Amino acid sequence: MRVVGLWRFPVKSLGGEQLDRVEVGELGLRGDRQWGIRDVATGKMLTARREPKLLFASARLGDDGDVDVTLPQGDDLSEWLGYAVDLVRAESGVRGTFEAPLDFEHDADWVEWTGPDGVFHDSTRTRFSLVSRATLRDWDERRFRTNVIVDGDGEDELVGRRVRVGTVEADVTKQIDRCVITTRPQPGIERDLAVLRTINKERAGNLAIGCVVTAPGAIALGDRVELI
Repeated sequence: MRVVGLWRFPVKSLGGEQLDRVEVGELGLRGDRQWGIRDVATGKMLTARREPKLLFASARLGDDGDVDVTLPQGDDLSEWLGYAVDLVRAESGVRGTFEAPLDFEHDADWVEWTGPDGVFHDSTRTRFSLVSRATLRDWDERRFRTNVIVDGDGEDELVGRRVRVGTVEADVTKQIDRCVITTRPQPGIERDLAVLRTINKERAGNLAIGCVVTAPGAIALGDRVELI
């Protein structure tokens, strides 16, 4: 397998940026999920599970290491969303509280949990994600917000193994369980509940693998994925 796509998502649930090469540290891709949007009233971090509009904004990591956010209208997050929110930077001691509906068909039966320290990933067992073109089928890759896309197939067989991607070494800890975000509309993408129905039926709800970095380095397009 070789790397054919790289994505970074600086602000959780906002659209991301495609890269040719990226530095990877213990928390994952440099700048990935390093900011989140917090609902001032509830104190919870917003995602496109609760606020689908987020997928119509985008973010990129600026040259100064800060984040640049582009909104579909206006220049203020609170004004755009219609209620008070804060843009929060992840740091040591900061953990996000997230929500998801168990009933994705009707956005009902919500559960919540606390994410990892220092980064706004959903799981403590994922610092970057990887998926193959074969697994993606003809679905738009933006639905899955995966960091590393590879050619070929067979990534699920890497779970429980250690891999090298570029100069990065990582333990493959899990298959990634999918939620309602895969069905949400985005620019150029329609709402489609059949995506998650298919993943639930044919893949036990999982698509892509989660990796925890054991040796930082860099990943670039064309790099091989190798077992260690």
